[in-house]
Amino acid sequence: MNGCSKIYLLLLTLMIAIGLHAHHLVGNVDPTIRTMRIRYMSEALEPSGNVSRPYLVLPESGVIDGSDETNALEFSFDCLSHDINHYSYRVVHFDKYWMPSDISSYEYLDGFTTADITEYERSVNTQQEYTHYSFVFPNEDMQIKASGNYGVIIYQDGDEENMVAIFGFQVVEPIVEIEACVRANTDVELNGRYQQLDVDVYTEKLGVRDASDVVLLVQQNGRVDNQQYIYKPNFVEPNRLRYVNNRDLIFEGGNEFRRFDSYSTYYAGYNVNRVVYEQGEYHVLLEADKVRGTMANGAGSEGLGYLTDVDANGQWVVNCEKTDYPDTDAEYMWVHFCLPVKQPIVTPVFVGGDLFDNEYSESNMMEYDAENKCYYLYAYLKQGGYNYMYYTLDHKKMSLLPLEGSHWQTRNEYTVWVYYRPFGARYDRLVAAKRL
Repeated sequence: MNGCSKIYLLLLTLMIAIGLHAHHLVGNVDPTIRTMRIRYMSEALEPSGNVSRPYLVLPESGVIDGSDETNALEFSFDCLSHDINHYSYRVVHFDKYWMPSDISSYEYLDGFTTADITEYERSVNTQQEYTHYSFVFPNEDMQIKASGNYGVIIYQDGDEENMVAIFGFQVVEPIVEIEACVRANTDVELNGRYQQLDVDVYTEKLGVRDASDVVLLVQQNGRVDNQQYIYKPNFVEPNRLRYVNNRDLIFEGGNEFRRFDSYSTYYAGYNVNRVVYEQGEYHVLLEADKVRGTMANGAGSEGLGYLTDVDANGQWVVNCEKTDYPDTDAEYMWVHFCLPVKQPIVTPVFVGGDLFDNEYSESNMMEYDAENKCYYLYAYLKQGGYNYMYYTLDHKKMSLLPLEGSHWQTRNEYTVWVYYRPFGARYDRLVAAKRL
């Protein structure tokens, strides 16, 4: 078996073990690996509390060397132990579906193909001992020179078969222009529960000969369950592809994210009822949430009206009181989610958002307490501020309608990715990205 085939099989094993969708890569195999985060190096050097979903941009030189702090990424994670482990990483190129591509590492990397993670710090005065690991990529030993999707594979003790986690990120070469808008007038209804995206892709600099060579990926708030690959434009014009009135680009508007802040071990932060310390562990009991969707007023109702709020579109940030070093000073705490519902519903209920990597599995599926008539979930999270939502799963489709409601006014974050692969090309180039 050659090296590429071996890596391919190992990645498939890792993805199956994590339980990932084929269109998304982030997660841990080792349950002691927690709080996996990617941020711009500039954000790591001067933390402001702001959060983003970062990606890299190829400069005119065609190589990202890490010298620009706004175009380099810090990867970090915790291991729930003070033991120092030997971790390394390998960077792998993927196609638009997050499967390993056919190109060799020398075609997308300059320098080494693997590196050790040498930056680590033990937690300080925390009940849960952990070690915080971090590294910056690209760097002087490893630079990147091709656009597309990438996975950073973390493995232990120099054994690439002993993979413990994987990060996914994107590199864009900004060749084409994107114009996009979100509107409430959809083919489904007018000013109701849905939002429609219209996208124009200007291809003059790319010289597209066949519109089928261009594929769009549209994501809402970083979610993967409702993301859409768009293969055909509605209209093809000279140097412009138009995706207008496309039914695949109609999304539930949803609602503004719920949020809580567990910054303190002594005081109740936003949406926290109380903090309890028992048997060497902290517990954060959130306020009991209210159903905001169609279940709020009975079957067939329209739910509660839309209320504007400030959120981070599902993201999170680590922070804790009285320290400038939350990465090593923040505690791990059991967060108790509670959603009162008089009777259990027939579909599974999940707590979703970036805090669970926008995945839906047993780790974030709620259970029903018949005695207290509520859904509940306990999650072991690092101190910080978090956004979250309650989703239902029906016929393999996630929905916010029953528990959160859906409104055309909701302020969501949409990302449009444009992939290009003409006939004969060996990998998917990522030639544009647009955030709304």
